[in-house]
Amino acid sequence: MSTTFSLLGQGLKLNTRADIEPHLAKFDPTSIEEIHFGGNTVGVEAAEALAEFLAKTTKLRVANFADIFTGRLISEIPPALSAICDALIGKPTLVEIDLSDNAFGGRSVDPIVPFLSSARSLRVLKLNNNGLGPAGGTVIADALATLARELPAGTPSALRTVICGRNRLEDGSAAAWAAALAAHGTLEEVRMPQNGIRMDGAVRIVEALARNAALAHFDLQDNTFGDPGTDAVAAALARGAWPALRVLNLSDCVIGKEGEVSPVVSALAKGLQSKLELLQLQNDNLETEECAILAGVVGKMPLLKRVELQWNEVEAEDESVVALLTALRRQGGKLILDDDEEEEEEEEGGGRG
Repeated sequence: MSTTFSLLGQGLKLNTRADIEPHLAKFDPTSIEEIHFGGNTVGVEAAEALAEFLAKTTKLRVANFADIFTGRLISEIPPALSAICDALIGKPTLVEIDLSDNAFGGRSVDPIVPFLSSARSLRVLKLNNNGLGPAGGTVIADALATLARELPAGTPSALRTVICGRNRLEDGSAAAWAAALAAHGTLEEVRMPQNGIRMDGAVRIVEALARNAALAHFDLQDNTFGDPGTDAVAAALARGAWPALRVLNLSDCVIGKEGEVSPVVSALAKGLQSKLELLQLQNDNLETEECAILAGVVGKMPLLKRVELQWNEVEAEDESVVALLTALRRQGGKLILDDDEEEEEEEEGGGRG
């Protein structure tokens, strides 16, 4: 029998046991390795039947429950979510869960805690666009901190990826998130864009991420770093905190000032991030001098294939921009200066996907 159970994107409205049981009956739960329910809507009774199925799984590795509560009353979400998450507790094979695009808000997030605080095998956590707010974000972060804290002595965390963007986490949850991210120390990919995090919160999170030496994908786009956050990132880069870094996304983070070289660009000039492949610095108040500095360091980053500088104070004809473009082309790379270039690229099938 198939090892993947998928109803992905079918737009099913599963209210009762009678609605969901014909789908469940097609699969032997003991053979399932992946389950994909995203893009359907699940009520309490259907969730309870699904939970009974999940409880019988013995090989489950991937659980995709993104966007499963569209159109549900706020009162329906906690019991349905509790049934599903409780059924996943203690699954030693489970390495990935996706609960993105569910309107939990701070009021409905508690049912995740028993699972998340004990999920020792979990490698990938996706909680994107859940409306958590500072209160809900703190609940999730505290659960992750508990997970790290309660590992047996000498046992490294399994967690490698945390995706928690578009959640209005703000500074109110930054201390909790910093504690959680630092406690694991094993993270390779952290994406927390568009969360309304400001200067003090950015400093806390950056300093926590600096304790994750294997970090390869750093995305804090569209949070306000200002001088304190910018200096924190620059300090980490300058001391080589992330030698495995492949993607750095600081677009829309206010890391530059008119007439001054951004400390982040100065830190990158040391060339310590030799594995960097993608550098995203859109709309960051950068000027031609930063382009000149980047042009000089491209050779120290032989894998760098894309630099995105849209909406900065630079023009394609600037000498330093031409130098940067030339240096990138020399190693098969691209410089993106406006959104039209990106749109053309996507139309040609060459977008980042």
